[in-house]
Amino acid sequence: MAASMARTCCHVSRHGACILRRRTSLCLALGSKLHCSSPAHNGLLSSLNKRGVLKDSFPEDAAQDQLPRLLQSGAQTVYCGFDPTADSLHVGNLLAIIGLLHFRSAGHHVLAVLGGATAQIGDPSGKTSERERMPADAVEANTRGIRESIQRIFTNHELYFQDTSRKLGTVSVLNNLSWYKNWDVVDFLSEAGRHFRMGTMLSRHSVQSRLKSADGMSLTEFTYQVFQAYDFHHLNQIYGCKIQLGGTDQLGNLMSGHEYIHKVGGEQVYGLTVPLVTSSAGDKLGKTAGNAVWLNRDKTSPFELYQFFLRQPDVGVERYLNLFTFLPLAEVERLMEQQREDPGKRLAHKRLAAEVTKLVHGKEGLESAKRCTNALYHSSVQALEEMTDDELQELFREAPFHELLMEPGTTVIDACRRVNAIPEGPRGYQMVSEGAVWINHRRTDKPEQLLIPNLHILSNGLTLLRVGKRNFYIIKWLTL
Repeated sequence: MAASMARTCCHVSRHGACILRRRTSLCLALGSKLHCSSPAHNGLLSSLNKRGVLKDSFPEDAAQDQLPRLLQSGAQTVYCGFDPTADSLHVGNLLAIIGLLHFRSAGHHVLAVLGGATAQIGDPSGKTSERERMPADAVEANTRGIRESIQRIFTNHELYFQDTSRKLGTVSVLNNLSWYKNWDVVDFLSEAGRHFRMGTMLSRHSVQSRLKSADGMSLTEFTYQVFQAYDFHHLNQIYGCKIQLGGTDQLGNLMSGHEYIHKVGGEQVYGLTVPLVTSSAGDKLGKTAGNAVWLNRDKTSPFELYQFFLRQPDVGVERYLNLFTFLPLAEVERLMEQQREDPGKRLAHKRLAAEVTKLVHGKEGLESAKRCTNALYHSSVQALEEMTDDELQELFREAPFHELLMEPGTTVIDACRRVNAIPEGPRGYQMVSEGAVWINHRRTDKPEQLLIPNLHILSNGLTLLRVGKRNFYIIKWLTL
């Protein structure tokens, strides 16, 4: 069957007219071959295929013996690129990082390449219009944020998920600006440009879709595939990198890199793609779609990340456990069996949320997410007392935060008025009397009651004030 699939691939045009057909054939061929080949040659790829982490491969013979044999021949170098178009990556990027982590766990070396240069050009893949040009200082700031995020995730994986009996491969975080900043544009086009053919470049799906749009495509965006192809070539020359990992929307760029390297030196290299992460409605998750769940704490708190995975639909939780965690497949199946026996406990959802939060934010981040969950959804006063100022502000991101001097004789209504939580005059007094005010999850209906330590003021000096169902106010009491 695999041979039949491979023959089908061979009859498909190499230059993009039938990319969709090729993708489907490659995916089927990869899965078929990995399941029937010797385990000695395909353990890693077979495992990633079973988990659903791998979707497509390029070129066609990667679905046969070459790539599995290459991985078994010794430690290889794998790279994935991330353009710093924002100051944080998001859940849509996380699967590519997890792909790198699987390769590193198997002893291969991984490169995370930040596109300090290519971010200023803009990848047209999946875009309906050209992004605005980013100033160099914004790209630099974004690069710092993403570098910190990637390094944190790799560190957390090594601390909490890595089998200590297995030798890890190395990890390097690079910036492609370092090899473009000294290039002269004429020299670059003279050296690299001559290896690209307009017909092939025009046939790419990302180019075709943009050329048919009302805005068309600028020369800047059109050259993006040239720069990404050269990135692969550079990493191949300097680091011996033969494998590129990317999202399925990057297949055209992966093809460009393969073709460029083959033309320049005749060397065989490979591209692997991971599936795109979508919402329950089927929309791609990311900054462009406006539904990004970020990986940096200042944009999406550990609590919010935890809740995102906890709230996944039942139908998708098994797939997400395979994709986003490192749990053995047998353990995933046991979890799903327990969930089917008692769906109300949501054991699979809780394990998924915990595993991802610990990978992204570490053990402390997971504990913070659980404290916030208990404080908000289980009305736990103890959880409120254990929360830091930062956690409270993360949990109630839109809530006003006030630092007030604790004065003798301060009453409930005094506190409410000092943070403008209620109207002045009789109406505000009436709201408290009628029980519209809650302090630290307890309803209060006595406006003139003095604030009592350990009841109205927690041991950490905080008061959580709620008026109505959703109007929160955080008070930090200061003493002289």
